[in-house]
Amino acid sequence: MIGWLEAVVLGLIQGLTEFLPISSSAHIRVVSAFAGWQDPGAAFTAVIQLGTETAVLIYFRKEIWEIISTWTRSLFVKELRGHWAARMGWYIIAGSLPIGILGVLLKDQIETGFRDLRLVGTTLIVFACILWLADRTARNKLTLEKHLSLPHALVYGCAQALALIPGVSRSGGTVTAGLLLDYRREDAAKYSFLLAIPAVLASGVFELREIGEGPAPAWGPTILATIISFAVGYLAVAWFLRYISTHRFTPFVIYRIILGFFVILAVTLGWIPANG
Repeated sequence: MIGWLEAVVLGLIQGLTEFLPISSSAHIRVVSAFAGWQDPGAAFTAVIQLGTETAVLIYFRKEIWEIISTWTRSLFVKELRGHWAARMGWYIIAGSLPIGILGVLLKDQIETGFRDLRLVGTTLIVFACILWLADRTARNKLTLEKHLSLPHALVYGCAQALALIPGVSRSGGTVTAGLLLDYRREDAAKYSFLLAIPAVLASGVFELREIGEGPAPAWGPTILATIISFAVGYLAVAWFLRYISTHRFTPFVIYRIILGFFVILAVTLGWIPANG
């Protein structure tokens, strides 16, 4: 069971890593293993992500309100259907379909096989290399308002769906897709955060029923971890958007590769179990 200390530590980790392309779910899984704690499970991870997603809702509140209000009005006012905010509403809906469908179909795997640390370590390394390649070859010129289209939204959505495997990283996968499509780094990251809202909120609310039941963590520590992840996450998203406007993703790539190899080594030498 998750205690109060574990809740504080995991809440901090969630807040610090959710918006960076290094996989928050992988870090929660890895830190728990090295600390000798029981795997907190997919339900706990999904629920505390509600904290970091609340940070996104507040940070982008103006853009989110414009998207929701314009999209809603465009259903009745034909002239608004070409507005970027109305189109963005449809693109977020379309981009959320892949992870929604696969999340339901692969629920058992998400809670079991996908959490194997050998797989986590491998995905950390593989997707670090893909991110490095995308960052080096991207022309960094397209913007969301002018260039986002339905095909691009679906590519983003498929990349986000890969994050069902801890180690891929929701932000890392979608930002990589954006870079490969030649979007500016900050635009790719911004759409990544907006696209995550429906999936994270739906997953978190769905998994709320698991908290306090059976092997799932109790309500108290889960709420504490969620609150901490919100506070830290708000600071992290603000920093990350400023950072990538003038810097490449190379430090994150190097960190992912080192961590991935270390996790695989630790499992191979028996320092930590691959599962459990």
